[in-house]
Amino acid sequence: MKNILLIGGSHGIGLSIVKELQNTHQLFIASRTDEALQHKNITHIPFDVTTDALDISKLPEKLDGFVYCPGSINLKPFKMMSLDTIKEDMELNFFSMVKVVKTVISKMNEGSSMVFFSTIAVGTGMPFHSSVSAAKGAVEGFAKSMAAEYAPKVRVNVVAPSLVDTPLAKRLLNNDKKRETMSERHPLKRVGNPEDIANAAIFLLSDKSTWVTGQVLGVDGGLSTLNIN
Repeated sequence: MKNILLIGGSHGIGLSIVKELQNTHQLFIASRTDEALQHKNITHIPFDVTTDALDISKLPEKLDGFVYCPGSINLKPFKMMSLDTIKEDMELNFFSMVKVVKTVISKMNEGSSMVFFSTIAVGTGMPFHSSVSAAKGAVEGFAKSMAAEYAPKVRVNVVAPSLVDTPLAKRLLNNDKKRETMSERHPLKRVGNPEDIANAAIFLLSDKSTWVTGQVLGVDGGLSTLNIN
């Protein structure tokens, strides 16, 4: 069995990845809660990315995969976006990720894979996305540099979704009108579900993607590249 470390995994996209892999992989999940993580192949490590140091004593000697799931969605006009919010978004999405990668990079096995998450708003300018786009843009730049530096031993890729129906996006999809409006924006006429994004991450972790590194994979219902209106 391959050893996969997920930072986050109790909710949303991370939990979808866990459900898909838990019968075939040995999973090490570092998160604040574990109520959804009861399985013989799961080792839970209590962990808050913004305050804690990762306890590597509970990890195996070598890791075959790494996924960083925590993220944020703070959408406001720039004039209403506080500097503290921008700093918090950068801390959660980027600096905390870098801190964990720094801790585990020496454990990554030959041929292993690291998967990070971004947003299509990095490559497609969108109003009210200044904070999250800045943070996720840092993720994308970091990932490409790491992919170059650690090739051919470690592959590093990014999944960039559009809006996904997760607890994180609850306030953007909390009534039928909002959901319909958001669905109509996408060429495929629906918002994403956690499984859509999880499947992309699972592909990048798998041996089916052994010639893929340094990529930002858009999984977005066509929104970032198609204009059908």
